[in-house]
Amino acid sequence: MDKILIIEDSLAQAEYLKSILGTGYDVTICLKGDEGFRKAKAEAFSLIFLDIIMPDVDGFTLLKKLQETILTKYTPVILVSGLADVQHEEKGLTLGAVDYITKPFSPITVRARANIHIKLHHYQMQFMRQATVDQLTGVANRRRYEDDSILKWREAVRLGLTFSVCMFDIDKFKIYNDTFGHPAGDKVIASVAKTASSFLQRSTDFFGRYGGEEFVAIMIGNDAKSAFEFLKTIRQAVEDLHIPHDPSVSPWVTISIGGVTLLPKDGDSYDEYLKVADNMLYKAKNNGRNMVVWSDSGKTEWREK
Repeated sequence: MDKILIIEDSLAQAEYLKSILGTGYDVTICLKGDEGFRKAKAEAFSLIFLDIIMPDVDGFTLLKKLQETILTKYTPVILVSGLADVQHEEKGLTLGAVDYITKPFSPITVRARANIHIKLHHYQMQFMRQATVDQLTGVANRRRYEDDSILKWREAVRLGLTFSVCMFDIDKFKIYNDTFGHPAGDKVIASVAKTASSFLQRSTDFFGRYGGEEFVAIMIGNDAKSAFEFLKTIRQAVEDLHIPHDPSVSPWVTISIGGVTLLPKDGDSYDEYLKVADNMLYKAKNNGRNMVVWSDSGKTEWREK
């Protein structure tokens, strides 16, 4: 059953809107904007009805926050207002709302628009999944990474949370391809992706294929030491697959990982820290491979023996 969130400071209006939508949806009501924002991030809603005028937060401001937040960016929002004002409607649609309805509600209009926007949301999500998934591995592709990395960075800045980014590389992969052939190499890439992604399942995590035999991961909320220990677990899990490598290189296929953890602030550059992660990966490969090398914003480094 599709879930709908109503953010409306008037309980009477919210209950009336809920009654119009009937029993075909799982409807949640929040009477405060901040509460509604937290609820929208915590659950997967197919549609949000958002009142423009509320005492604790301006509806347009909340709409902008929903649009800028990874977990709510693609949830359609219908603005609700007692003002039949073209300028307000234009502003809301410009900020990303999918529709605008005015009070008093027309039950037929509310139900029809809810139905069509939920259907369109499902189509959009299906299309996005197909367009942003790497066909070989089933994980996010480079296009998805480029969108999500910036959104996650902005969210970490806004919420004051630590941000970790790391690069993975399959060790001596060219030699593997030359020895066993490209079809076998594709299977290795897919196996590494499946194993690594199985560890990165939180809603705040990201894992994707960066290109070739390289992958990228992002985590929010981990300190540097715990991120380092966590990535050591992933590295070991790949080695434990016991995929035979060319004997002149290694008994098994392994990966090297480099990363950095920081507390990002306004004015910091994501690209700068991605370069730090890439430099840590270079150090891991240059110091024997099959290891994790990690840094924090204070330039402290952790390195596996």
